[in-house]
Amino acid sequence: MMIELKETRLRGVKIGFVLTGSHCTIDGVIPEIKRLIDEGAEIMPILSYTMNFTDNRFYQAEDLKKTITELTNHEIVNTIVGAEPIGPQKLLDIVVVAPATGNTIAKLANGIADTPALMAIKAQLRNQRPVVIAVSSNDGLGINARNIGMLLNMKNIYFVPFRQDNPTEKANSLVASMNLITETVISALQGKQIQPLLLGPI
Repeated sequence: MMIELKETRLRGVKIGFVLTGSHCTIDGVIPEIKRLIDEGAEIMPILSYTMNFTDNRFYQAEDLKKTITELTNHEIVNTIVGAEPIGPQKLLDIVVVAPATGNTIAKLANGIADTPALMAIKAQLRNQRPVVIAVSSNDGLGINARNIGMLLNMKNIYFVPFRQDNPTEKANSLVASMNLITETVISALQGKQIQPLLLGPI
């Protein structure tokens, strides 16, 4: 009997997985963390202040943190002080930001690092190492379009392919295809932006 060996394309890769406050997309993100782990990656979970403290209609913050801790077998980083060593100690091979809110994208594009999430990203970029952005923003084609454009042209930043999720009722809204996170990570580790970047509407 032949046993099919599971791919482990990310064996030994250390990933910082940053979650920011697009609460409605978290259900689609958690399975992708598991997929990265199944591919052999070691995950350091990093939460923005909003994710760390905010209960909402989709989940309770403490329940989410328990799920993430059990899944990753890693203590959650939820302070700026906790995220800062990522830079000088070169702790991570790649950082994934999923979901990445419009607020996070706007601050990142303008060099602001006032949350654990943004400090982790800044620390990673300091080392000229890759950061993957999975956008989830209701103003991605509005006022935040210029910020997304800036990040698209920034060295060491890669995007998970994204689309308009509801062009009729929310024309400015953009959401990444979260099931492409793993493939985007693999491409980014090779210095390549996965293509196509722009997907058709759902």
